[in-house]
Amino acid sequence: MITTVYEKEKREMRQVYAETILELAKANPEVIALEADLMSAITTNKIKAEIPNQLINSGIMEANMMGVAAGLSLTGKIPYVHTFGQFATRRTFDQLFVSGGYAKTNIKILGSDAGITAEHNGGTHMTFEDIGLMRLVPQAHVYEASDSTMLGYLLRRIEKEHGIHYIRTIRKNAVKLYEENETFEDGKGKLLRDGCDVTIIATGIMVAEALQAADILERQGIHAAVIDMYSIKPIDAELITEYAQKTKAIVTAENHNVIGGLGSAVSEVLAENHPVPMYRIGVREQFGQVGKVDYLKTYYKLTNTDIVEAVQRLIEKQLDVTHCE
Repeated sequence: MITTVYEKEKREMRQVYAETILELAKANPEVIALEADLMSAITTNKIKAEIPNQLINSGIMEANMMGVAAGLSLTGKIPYVHTFGQFATRRTFDQLFVSGGYAKTNIKILGSDAGITAEHNGGTHMTFEDIGLMRLVPQAHVYEASDSTMLGYLLRRIEKEHGIHYIRTIRKNAVKLYEENETFEDGKGKLLRDGCDVTIIATGIMVAEALQAADILERQGIHAAVIDMYSIKPIDAELITEYAQKTKAIVTAENHNVIGGLGSAVSEVLAENHPVPMYRIGVREQFGQVGKVDYLKTYYKLTNTDIVEAVQRLIEKQLDVTHCE
């Protein structure tokens, strides 16, 4: 069940990653974690002594690390690769595509510091294109983790699933959304709030913004459904189509470029199944920059206020829409 209070979790997402890797590695000697000189950034340095033969620091050679992961996969190992999102995708894309996807190897990838959450690492470290790149890899699975419950579940689930799996996440504290017993299927979204005037489909840090936007809209008499589309590839076309038919308007919200990411994926589903008016909240023709998350949310128009305004514009254009009770 989803929680109803928008509070930050006590554990950081990076702690959850390190703890889950330790759990998986202790239970299965085939699990190997690879790092590109970011062990302290993701806190795997704290577990190295417990699994010294299952944790490899490749140094600042991300493309080489991806090749090593592919080789480990061919020997029957289960590699979990971590680095910041832009290095996990942009920098390693050829190795990931050829040695990973084309060769049908088995690599689990965590891209951390997603989008604006890179904060003071600045523009070169602020990835707004990683989802788009990963969606281009045939048969790859692409996720964005919204909170620690989801991240832990996805990390455990993909251990048993062969292929390229990319999980996008933040490193620090997420807003608590899910209770510990929640499950997250491949190719599905989570309906967090029902509504019949508009549907807001969000991922990652934008899920909490979408829920807060729905609260504001409710006070205005607008009933918004909210979907956490954590599985971006494969995507839940059935749920998207159902709510397009029900609400007749869609707003997507992502901490990513509007080209190639969630907004593109949803619009592709709508175009082929049930076209409705939609608007994409996300980064538009901009690079990253240095700043704190709150400032960057405002700068890139990724706030609950921006979502509310997008919904209002869509509904104003829908002259034939009558609000539900």
